Amino acid sequence: MAGTKGLMDNNTRAAELREQLQRHNYQYYVRHEATVSDDEYDRLLRELRDLEDAHPELVTPDSPTQRAGSDLSDDFSKVRHLAPVLSLANAFDAEDLHAWEQRNLRLLPAETLSYTLEPKLDGLSIVLTYENGVLTRAATRGDGETGDDVTPNVRTIRSIPLRIPVSENGPAAPSLLVVRGEVFFRKEDFEALNRQQEAQELPRYVNARNTASGTLKQKDSRNTAARPLSAFVYDVMAAEGMELTSQSGLLQDLDALGFPVPPEVQSCPGLDALIDTLPAWEGRRNELPFQIDGLVVKVDDLQLSRQLGVVGKDPRGAIAWKFPAEEASTRLLDVSVNVGRSGKITPAAVLEPVFVGGVTVSSASLHNYDQVARLDIRRGDTVIVKRSGDVIPYVVGPVVAARDGSEKEILPPRTCPWCERPVARPEAAVDWYCVNPVCPERVFRQVEFFVSRGAMDIEGMGPETIRTLIEQGFVEDVADIFTLADKRGQLLELDGFGETKVDNLLAAIRDAMSRPLERILASQGIDGVGETVAGLLATELHKLVGSQSCEDNALRPLVQLATEVQAARSRFAVALRSVPLVEDLDEPARQRVKRQLDNPLVELAPRFVDVPQEAVEGRMQRALKPLLPEDGADLSNLANAMAQLSHAAAPLLQIEGLGPVLTQNIVTWFANEHNQKLLTKMAAAGVNLQPAAPTDTAANTLEGLTFVLTGTLPTLSRNEARERIEALGGKVTGSVSRKTDYVIAGASPGSKARKAEQLEIPILDEDGLQSLLADG
Repeated sequence: MAGTKGLMDNNTRAAELREQLQRHNYQYYVRHEATVSDDEYDRLLRELRDLEDAHPELVTPDSPTQRAGSDLSDDFSKVRHLAPVLSLANAFDAEDLHAWEQRNLRLLPAETLSYTLEPKLDGLSIVLTYENGVLTRAATRGDGETGDDVTPNVRTIRSIPLRIPVSENGPAAPSLLVVRGEVFFRKEDFEALNRQQEAQELPRYVNARNTASGTLKQKDSRNTAARPLSAFVYDVMAAEGMELTSQSGLLQDLDALGFPVPPEVQSCPGLDALIDTLPAWEGRRNELPFQIDGLVVKVDDLQLSRQLGVVGKDPRGAIAWKFPAEEASTRLLDVSVNVGRSGKITPAAVLEPVFVGGVTVSSASLHNYDQVARLDIRRGDTVIVKRSGDVIPYVVGPVVAARDGSEKEILPPRTCPWCERPVARPEAAVDWYCVNPVCPERVFRQVEFFVSRGAMDIEGMGPETIRTLIEQGFVEDVADIFTLADKRGQLLELDGFGETKVDNLLAAIRDAMSRPLERILASQGIDGVGETVAGLLATELHKLVGSQSCEDNALRPLVQLATEVQAARSRFAVALRSVPLVEDLDEPARQRVKRQLDNPLVELAPRFVDVPQEAVEGRMQRALKPLLPEDGADLSNLANAMAQLSHAAAPLLQIEGLGPVLTQNIVTWFANEHNQKLLTKMAAAGVNLQPAAPTDTAANTLEGLTFVLTGTLPTLSRNEARERIEALGGKVTGSVSRKTDYVIAGASPGSKARKAEQLEIPILDEDGLQSLLADG
């Protein structure tokens, strides 16, 4: 009786799984809308397969385990494939791979097997037919037997050859060649497509794979041509006159014919060697220019692979090794509001806990309220959550097909949840802000950053201590930290503040008061001002001092300069209001000019720094032409305001390595009255606000050389590397340009190293830097 009940329960569960998987298949392959994450789909499919393996009587002809997924659509004519387009079974760990190999070895005379390892592309499978070297047909995989004819659309994909061989020196084309590949978006192309969506005030695309599928299924091939699809080809399904003996050789032959083949394919002499490479692949998956969700392991010997045959719809000679899921679907329960040290208000998703990227996630970033609106994320939604490596988990978008109507719109708060003051959104800004400089949460975040390691490095000021000092009224801003030195007795009266803790804290504060000026600057949280930019400012301060006396505060000239620039920027805005501009912004040129006028310090001032005042008006006329009425306009006041702005900002704009965006950030911070009071309080408390005296170095062997630091060096911090370079007369800047002499690259160097390669600038590791320093 119990056995019958167990079978009935299994039968019910199998039917539920079949129904769910078939529904998800339809939404994914036909409607191009994911209703669950890939990881959730794989989990359901695996559960059904395990049930059917344990109880073969539960297998039905229409079970998703017995067929490949279908992307067939009613909008296209159908193509019968010459051979079945198979799917792949999945392996999730080394044990799965060893079990797969042992099953295969039992069917073969071989005792060992060699393999190829290929990236598993996250795209749409495509079958291409060439007759006498000419592309005659392109079809989607469909249900594995029949696919949609998408030939006109595939012809628009520039990486797919219309004729083979591509090179005149290539091998002769077979009379018939049918190959299989994958259509996808490269990461940079997908991001560019989303920027285009945003520019047109359209919602961003969430899933690159679904977007690629939808692009390939456009009824008008001109729409497909307008989107930058890419493709790789990795298999031969049929060929007349080609001798194919190995998978690695097959890829070489395809490459010789001119097909784009997957990069970084590895040959492995055995399974143990292959398994040893998997952690490295997983570690660099995010560095690849295209999305992959795993690797494909193939028996390299094609004759042995053919002998292994097929089980269900899966070839025995290949298997997909899946990375731990970086995406998962879960429910958005609520939205919390975070306030940062600048006052920026950031929404965060409160999630039903879900395991993703190797950890259990219960909260995730929602970026900002504009992004929430663009993606139409709502409370109660089923959402896709992504976590890549150490990146903070974030919500990719909602699963719209899973909505039941109970979901609620998410709107920005009207008041700060911490100080209850009204929030504001600056003109042209994306984010909302708490503008109260003494908001307790803003102060907490500012102090937390200010005392952290790498900033002022004040030991003993952990989050709990900071909260207590703020709540008890000892700290209202970062400058108040330095007034604590005279309040030992009052601190000892606080709960949890014993003599040892208080004495250690005050000693750490006294040490911090003598830190170099660049550390003070880098600790203020000025957007974009880290160690390198702070060092540049501290070094160049003498150019701004002039005749001013700055015995206690060398930043006073910078405050005055920033105030003058801010005033000049306001005068430009006033003058602009008197110019009768045409407001039709349909054309890109008009949009560009409007953006420049809205942000003159970044977009316009750098161009006018060296322009004589009498020439400014003529240049302004040419720059504004797309927005001026046909009979022109008097621009004399605007040109005069532009000349004043560029002249006021010139001392900062002419500092090499600073750039206009950083200049604007610096001006905004130093012109702020609250921040000016902070500096005054610090100076009064005895904090060092003077740049370090120039190092007396006998040999300036690096004089005249400009360096850029990027990545993490093995033994030197960036600050130490910069100080040692500058001690020998070298200059360290924050961005790579043609004036850069060397880029010092550590681990995870990022875009600066790539730009150095493009400009053919020498890239040194830490050993190379140490050699240069030793020569000094």
